[in-house]
Amino acid sequence: MAKLALDKELEKAEKQFEKFDEQVKSLTMDRMNEAPKREVEPQTKIAQKDLDKVKDIYLKPISSISCREPFNEKYREAYNFDKEYVHFIAENKEIIGDTIEIWTRPFAGMAAEFWNVPANKPVWGPRYLAEQIKRKFYHRLKTEDAPMSRTNHMEYYGTMVVDTTIQRLDAYPVTTKRSIFMGA
Repeated sequence: MAKLALDKELEKAEKQFEKFDEQVKSLTMDRMNEAPKREVEPQTKIAQKDLDKVKDIYLKPISSISCREPFNEKYREAYNFDKEYVHFIAENKEIIGDTIEIWTRPFAGMAAEFWNVPANKPVWGPRYLAEQIKRKFYHRLKTEDAPMSRTNHMEYYGTMVVDTTIQRLDAYPVTTKRSIFMGA
């Protein structure tokens, strides 16, 4: 008799788990990308007159790993645009002020490059590096607090939904007289 009741409880729990699993699978990237982005003010606030006095820092990769496959020449124009050096400020929003360590490989046939990007300082680096830093975000998931079902001694809550999109790393363009002159 007790075994029968236990089997029924296990069946109910299994059905609820399957329902929860379906909800998680229904969270597609399209639905996640519709979540609102949490607005955060930039960490670095430098006056325009002080920007012109700051020493230029040009980034170079710390190490690289070559690639055996050949570069596809139909992407040459996009590559030439993306490799141009731009003036930007990178921010680490998870560990404020910490140096950003990141690998890049923007096109097939290119070497993979490892970069150390100082946070909260104006730097010069390739556009593909700044754009890759800008793409670093994650989705915070939560469960809604509506009760789903009740059993003998337990009440199950929630459906999985996307709460917000949080920018983990970010990069902002810097505009100075020098960067305008250099074509950034």
